[in-house]
Amino acid sequence: MELVMASLARLRPDRLDALPASVARPTYDRSALRTGIVHLGLGAFARAHLAAVNEAALRAGGEMSWGICGVSLRQADTRDALAPQDGLYTLVLRSADPQGRPRQEAAVIGCLLESLVAPEDPQAVLARIAAEDTRIVSLTVTEKGYCHDPASGQLNMDHPDIVHDLGQPLAPRSAIGFLVRGLQQRRGAGRGPVTLMSLDNLPGNGHLLRGMVLAFARRVDPALAEWIAEACAFPCSMVDRIVPRTTDEDRREVAQALGLRDAWPVLAEPYLEWVVEDCFAAGRPDWAAGGARFVAEAAPFETLKLRMVNGAHSALAYLSMTAGWNTVDQAVAQPVLKHYLSELMRTEIAPTLPALPGLDVAQYQQRLLRRYANPALKHQTRQIAMDGSQKMPQRLLDTVRARLAADQPVSCLALAVAGWLHYLRGVDQAGRRYDIQDPMAESLAVQYALAEQAAGDAGEGPGAMLAWAATLTGFTPVFGDLGRDPRFVLAVAQAAQTLRSLGVAGALAALRTR
Repeated sequence: MELVMASLARLRPDRLDALPASVARPTYDRSALRTGIVHLGLGAFARAHLAAVNEAALRAGGEMSWGICGVSLRQADTRDALAPQDGLYTLVLRSADPQGRPRQEAAVIGCLLESLVAPEDPQAVLARIAAEDTRIVSLTVTEKGYCHDPASGQLNMDHPDIVHDLGQPLAPRSAIGFLVRGLQQRRGAGRGPVTLMSLDNLPGNGHLLRGMVLAFARRVDPALAEWIAEACAFPCSMVDRIVPRTTDEDRREVAQALGLRDAWPVLAEPYLEWVVEDCFAAGRPDWAAGGARFVAEAAPFETLKLRMVNGAHSALAYLSMTAGWNTVDQAVAQPVLKHYLSELMRTEIAPTLPALPGLDVAQYQQRLLRRYANPALKHQTRQIAMDGSQKMPQRLLDTVRARLAADQPVSCLALAVAGWLHYLRGVDQAGRRYDIQDPMAESLAVQYALAEQAAGDAGEGPGAMLAWAATLTGFTPVFGDLGRDPRFVLAVAQAAQTLRSLGVAGALAALRTR
């Protein structure tokens, strides 16, 4: 197959006519398309979500001023893969038929006009943000990309990238630094305001982004901060689509389907949801043509997504990593885990959700489990498990707080939290080691060692796990004040004890019989 791959011609604009008729492709004149969107964080999700919706708007006859310039903030791999293809790439939507047989549909996306690599040429990125044609700057930089304290939501002024960016106006490193320095150049050139739009899984992501940008801008120039606050827009949004990491096997399968070689296709599920506040400073594309929903307030939808979809996803990932279940569909195929997820969503998450008229919560839960069970995606649990310190507060801990405030039990949620803490050992039940990929990995390792020592000092019996849980939940950058709530600490200690003594499957079964 490698020889076949090497012999195939590369995907390029002049070869689109060679594609099979079943493969969709741009129907508009790419040469007439201008760059109106700068997107920071040119990863698979942005190319499977934002770009896919934007492509649909263009194909529906939308304005030709909404091409995308993608910016990679760390590595050149995406740019290097797509530059020889003039920015073209394939989006493949994978699912299974009722008999479980895989099926897919492919489309070539054409709205990515330019790819920049920030460390190579930071001034080119700043110039794009400041350009006259730019009207929207969007982000998918993951939770850790905001350089904030996850528990408090405040910009971490001691973060190495923030410290660097305050002193290096022409060569920032962080997304926040690029935004503020780009806006500084924009204002200095007398150009109009833009919309800054977060597409990351954070509560009130637009409000959070606004807070980070203004906190940094005040350190640079209070007048700049005032201009940003008054003129620029920061809509909140909720995004939902499962996008697994592309593998070499995926590349081979896509090449076989296209008859052309695509260096970096992206894979996704057919399901897509995008709820965004209709608050833009300089216009917007008609993304409704691609399935986006414009609303006055996105907060209820954000809460639904973060607690139900992302919370259940994280619970699944940490328990599965410890159990040795490598993919999401493999994990959901375990009856005890599927039952646990159903109970977690039904009994502890759903009661904390805001009212969403027309939403059938039970139906939403069942559809979510079907999405997780999609065998065509092969979504790796280790991908979901990354950066837990940044994800836990909004995905699980806010739900815990809501339950405790209502004086309701948190046994299912506590098992998910204990699953993350158990995962931090770096070894699964079969003794296989894995890396902890987390920006706080070193601090978490220190805290975990302190917890083991506290458990040992407490001696045998329930007191040992209580001391262990109290030490770990006392890690305030993640847990804030939750570690001072004895109800939470006790629930985590009990869940952790069952995980240690019975294993993941045994702990899930024990929870089911309570």
